[in-house]
This record gives sequence, C-alpha cells and structure tokens, in this order.
Amino acid sequence: MTDKIDRTDLRILQIISTNARIAFKDIADKCGVSRAAVHQRVLRLMETGVIQGSGYNVDPRRVGYSTCTYVGIRLERGSMYKDVVVELEKIPEIVECHYTTGPYTMFVKLYCRDNEHLMSLLNRRIQEIPGVNSTEALISLDQSINRQVPVRLPEEVFEEMDRYAPRPRRRTTVITDLPDTL
Repeated sequence: MTDKIDRTDLRILQIISTNARIAFKDIADKCGVSRAAVHQRVLRLMETGVIQGSGYNVDPRRVGYSTCTYVGIRLERGSMYKDVVVELEKIPEIVECHYTTGPYTMFVKLYCRDNEHLMSLLNRRIQEIPGVNSTEALISLDQSINRQVPVRLPEEVFEEMDRYAPRPRRRTTVITDLPDTL
C-alpha cells in the first residue's frame, strides 16, 4: 500500500477536516468518485497515519476541568527525554507533550479541575519525576483559536505563495539630460 497522496485524497481531506461528520456519499458527490472509493481512500489515509484518530472532541470545562495550563519543563539532560515521557504518560491530565528548543526541554499541556489540582500535579507528580530540574506553569485564561492545519490543493498553495511573495523591483531609468523641447 502506497502512502502517496493524490489530488482526490487532498480534496477528501479538505472536506473532512472542515466537517468530520459528513457522509461518504456527500464526499463522493463533491469529489466525483464512488462512495466505495471514498471509503477505501479514507481507510488508507488512516492506515498510513495521514488521518490520526477519530471521535468526538470533549470540552474539558464541561466535564469539570476548568484550568488549562502549559508547563515548561527543564531536564537535567536532554537525553532523559524518553524516560521522562514514560512517566508523564502516567498522568492522564496531560493531553500534549512536546520536545522543544528554547528555554524548556519539554512543553506539556494539561487540564486540571482547579488551581489546587494544578499545584498537586506540579509538586507531587511532575516535579518528582527523576531528571526534572524545574517547571514553569502558564495558565491559559482563554482559547481564541482551535483548528486543524489547512489542507490545500496544489494550485491553492501556489496562489497563496504568489499572493505573499515579494514583488520584483521595477527598474527605473533616470534621464538627466533632457532636451528643452520634445
């Protein structure tokens, strides 16, 4: 099975990334292919890891997690990253973990019920992991943007590149010795 993505795959990804509940029949109509072809392509995109996960997004606040926090973690050595990840995976409130450049070795996103819950996670769980030197917590007050990366067809990419590409400078010639009459 190949992992190449063609124009039809990109179009399917465009459609489902904006409406994950759309019926395969409707996708097939928009793409000009059969429902079976859409089903096969979506399965292949899932198997090759282009489409990751499926399901519903639960609003953490609606289920009791009112505090969203980003935590910068400094490790004794960057080489301890994999071992620390194993321990962080045991903390269900952590929903994202990134190995980063900059002032932190790692950056995690977590949800807590309240500030006391956050303090407990920081002091009794995260900071107790061997190799963790220090943490810095940044509490999110509001989330304004939450979206998927845009899926674009090749011609849309080129149009956008043209739109933002620097314009070539025009050459101008200055004539200094003009006759009095033309």
